[in-house]
Amino acid sequence: MLQELKEIYRYREMLKNLVRRDLRTRYKGSVLGFLWTFVNPLLQLAVYTIVFSTVMRMNIDRFYIFLFVTLLPWIFFSTAVQSSTSAIISNKDLVKKIYFPRAILPLSVVTANLMNLLFGFVIIIPAVLLSGIGLTGAVIYLPLVILVEFVMALAFSLLFSGLNVYFRDLEHLLGIGMMAWFYLTPIVYPVEYIQPQLIKFFFLNPMTPIILAFRDILYYGAVPNLPMLGISLLAGILLLAFGYGVFNHLQRNFAEEI
Repeated sequence: MLQELKEIYRYREMLKNLVRRDLRTRYKGSVLGFLWTFVNPLLQLAVYTIVFSTVMRMNIDRFYIFLFVTLLPWIFFSTAVQSSTSAIISNKDLVKKIYFPRAILPLSVVTANLMNLLFGFVIIIPAVLLSGIGLTGAVIYLPLVILVEFVMALAFSLLFSGLNVYFRDLEHLLGIGMMAWFYLTPIVYPVEYIQPQLIKFFFLNPMTPIILAFRDILYYGAVPNLPMLGISLLAGILLLAFGYGVFNHLQRNFAEEI
């Protein structure tokens, strides 16, 4: 594993170029261009706020902030995983013609989406301040939570991008799976709304501790549950090792399969 990391580091310029390409071409040709990085989550926020503040009332103070501080991290995770699933197939010419660590392809997709998440804080931070909630010293834990989520997103991205080369239906099934995953994660509702007998199953969801940590820091102004976050980081590292192991085994025949 250490040898593979060193090899990826040697190809760091290629990684930078792929990330730059992704950021430049994502909204190429659209009227708003890069502004879609901000407009897309804001439109989703508007829809969910209308639905859960009027039609299905949550009666949560400043619901738009309650939702926004977790919606943006979810968009990062779901978009990174879904986009990276086709990373090998969409770059088949590169895979067939030149040698490079194949893991760079899903890694570049996740990294590009991480940049979008960081750009999103340009909206989140002012929104939290202007709402009257404000920021506390707990914000120092935000980089740790982002790191945990990045590891988790990369783990699933490596796994699914490798499997999708052999099972093309996975890309389509994942869209349905992500929709279910969204509602099984306490994003649009507080964890207190979950029935006590089901709560333990919700915490088997690797995204639950991460989402709750973002909400603790940015909405409640509280220190996140560090032991739970530590368990999530450990789980993410184990999943990353597993995902890379599967990816590394499958990549031997990528050129033939695509």
